[in-house]
Amino acid sequence: MSFWRVLLCVICPPLSVIGKGCGSILIVFILWCLGWIPGVLAALIILNNPER
Repeated sequence: MSFWRVLLCVICPPLSVIGKGCGSILIVFILWCLGWIPGVLAALIILNNPER
């Protein structure tokens, strides 16, 4: 995970997971709308998953 992905994850989490698929974007967007911290945490977890 690059520095720019982490920075994008902090600024706008849905944009940082754009390469992981529509479901990931939707989940992160919903969590981001409910609160900034849940969206950032979900995006970091999705980005750190080596299997996807």
